[in-house]
Amino acid sequence: MASQPFVFKATANSPSGPSGAEEDHQIVDKRKQKRMLSNRESARRSRMRKQKHLDDLINQMAHIRNENSQILTRVDLTTQHYIKIETENHALRDEVLALTQKLQSLNSVLHFMEEMSGLVMDIPEIPDPLLKPWQLPCPSQPIMASADMFQY
Repeated sequence: MASQPFVFKATANSPSGPSGAEEDHQIVDKRKQKRMLSNRESARRSRMRKQKHLDDLINQMAHIRNENSQILTRVDLTTQHYIKIETENHALRDEVLALTQKLQSLNSVLHFMEEMSGLVMDIPEIPDPLLKPWQLPCPSQPIMASADMFQY
């Protein structure tokens, strides 16, 4: 929708050339045309800057969405790992409880048998490290964690 600039063409009415008013009008028209060209170029540069800024923002948005997707994937994997470990811990706690109850039951049967028979059965009691974790039955050894323990 670019319009053609109006260009004034002076015609000489007198043999000596254009008059002073016509020269002034030509100068004004040239300045107007120059200003219009300058404004067009400035508007073009402004549009280019806006387009570049928009492209940069679109690229930044894509990068941030990609990072967000990666973070969500890691959170999902960590959550799954946590749930798995929590399930294992729950199963181990249940097993410890069942084994503790079984041990207590066997000890009560043993004591009952001792009382009934009158014989003393000298069976050494196995210490339960879960009841006294500060008195471990085996020597302490350092636990080494690997660097990639939490990476998937």
